[in-house]
Amino acid sequence: MKYKFIDLFAGIGGFHLALSQNNMECVFASEIDEAARKTYLANHKIPPHSFNDDIRAISPNDIPDHDILCAGFPCQPFSQAGHKRGFDDIADSDRGTLFFSILEILHAKRPKAFILENVRHLLKHDNGRTFNIIHDHLTEAGYSVNYKIIKASEFGRPQLRPRIYIVGFDNNNVDTTKPFLFPKSIPLKMTMSDVWESKCDREIGFTLRVGGKCSPIDDRRNWDGYWINGEVKRLKPKQGKRMMGLPEDFIFPVPEAQAMKQLGNSVCVDVVKHIGSEVRAYLDRNSKKSMVNNEISQEEVQLKYAIN
Repeated sequence: MKYKFIDLFAGIGGFHLALSQNNMECVFASEIDEAARKTYLANHKIPPHSFNDDIRAISPNDIPDHDILCAGFPCQPFSQAGHKRGFDDIADSDRGTLFFSILEILHAKRPKAFILENVRHLLKHDNGRTFNIIHDHLTEAGYSVNYKIIKASEFGRPQLRPRIYIVGFDNNNVDTTKPFLFPKSIPLKMTMSDVWESKCDREIGFTLRVGGKCSPIDDRRNWDGYWINGEVKRLKPKQGKRMMGLPEDFIFPVPEAQAMKQLGNSVCVDVVKHIGSEVRAYLDRNSKKSMVNNEISQEEVQLKYAIN
C-alpha cells in the first residue's frame, strides 16, 4: 500500500524527501514563507494547486484525504531563543497557536497517523504546561501519543540537533494497543571531516541553527565556524546539506544567507526517514482495515479448501 501524506509548515521539504524515500506520496503541502516555497518547488514535484501558502486560509475539509499528517510546526515560541513564549504568544504573532490548525485537520480528515517535530525545550516550556496541553489535545482528538527526543547524530548525521518527535495513531483506525517503538540509532555515516572534505577538529558538529549559525567553539565571534586545518571556516550550503541529509543535487534558488536560514529551519532527513519507516511498518501491521481484509482472506481460503 502506498501511503499518502501531507506536509505542513513544510519549509524546504525535509519531510517530503524523507517520506518519499519510504515510497509514500505527498498530496498536499503548506508553507507561508515565499523563499522557502521557492526552494521547495525547485526540488519536489507537487501540483501547484496542492501547495498552499497559509494553512489558516484553507478549510480543513478542502485538504486531500491522507494517511499521515506531517508537521514541523513553528518552534520559535517554544524555543529558548524565542524568549520562551508559547500558547500565549498571540499579540504579535499566530505562530504559537498554529498547533491548533493541526488539530483542526486531525479532527476533520482523521489521518491514520501523524509525525510532529519541534525543539526539545517544548517538553520543559512553562514547566511542562505547554507540552501537556499539546498531549491532552491530541489524546482528546482520539490519537495515541508517543514522543522521544532524538539527535541527528543518532541517525548518521554529524550534528547534535536534539529535537522532539511526536508520533500518534488514530485509535479508531489503528490497533493502538500494540506499542509503537521509535527506530534504533545507527552509526555515523560521516564525520565533520567528511562534511568539509578536510581535517576538522570535531567528529560531530554543533547544531545547525536558524540562520545557519552554530553553537560556540572557543571564540564567540566564531560561533558559526569550525577549525579546519588551523583556520576558522564558516558553514556554506554545501556543508549544511550534508549535515541535514539533503542530497548533493538539492537546489537552493535563493541567496546563500537565505539558504543557510532554510537549512537551520529544516528537519534532519535521516531521522524522519527512519521514523517514517517505523510508522509505515506499524500501520501495515496494525491498521484495522488491513486486519479486516486479512481476516476475510483467511476465511476465503478456508472456504475454498472446505469446498474442495
